[in-house]
Amino acid sequence: MLAAMATNADSPLDLLWKEYSLVFREFDDTTLARWLAQTLGQFAGRVWRQSHPLLGAYRLAAQLAHERQIWLKRLATVPAAYSAAPCCRAPALPLLTRDVRETGLICQHCTETLLPFDEIPAPIRGELETWAARYEPVHAVAHWDDSQRKAADYDRAAENAAEEAERLLAQAGRNLAVKLLELYAAVVWEDQDDCLEVRPEDVRL
Repeated sequence: MLAAMATNADSPLDLLWKEYSLVFREFDDTTLARWLAQTLGQFAGRVWRQSHPLLGAYRLAAQLAHERQIWLKRLATVPAAYSAAPCCRAPALPLLTRDVRETGLICQHCTETLLPFDEIPAPIRGELETWAARYEPVHAVAHWDDSQRKAADYDRAAENAAEEAERLLAQAGRNLAVKLLELYAAVVWEDQDDCLEVRPEDVRL
């Protein structure tokens, strides 16, 4: 979501999210740090959909905290279950996406790689490898060129791909993200695929 905002800086959606973030810009550094720490406490021990409204609010606050370097100032006590992210020293809150093999787990504070794919412990890395390999050709249907679309029934292929994406995303939230709780206090998982027009409400656990 925030990545899309950065890509389309003047889009109507980006302007809307900037409007949403104004409430956090009114917070002083200490208030912002305390709100983030308290919310992290609510996140702990669970996996969260990326589309969850509380996650949306948290990401806006986290982006501002990153700009202000809030976590380096140690203005609030972070829940003990959270380790420091090596990328930005904020509490480690990873995002699992379909691109995990290329991007690793993504930091929800600075949007950089929190943990490279090849550093994920072997048992879960193997499962993620299999899952991402199955997802790749499914997602690719949305990006077929004209010749591919003419050679097949694209509408049917896109519908089938969307249904398979729903199933694979649900698997990520129900099984894979849960296993990552062995490494992190809380985990966020991608629950939509805009290219295939799969929305969060389509992904049922």
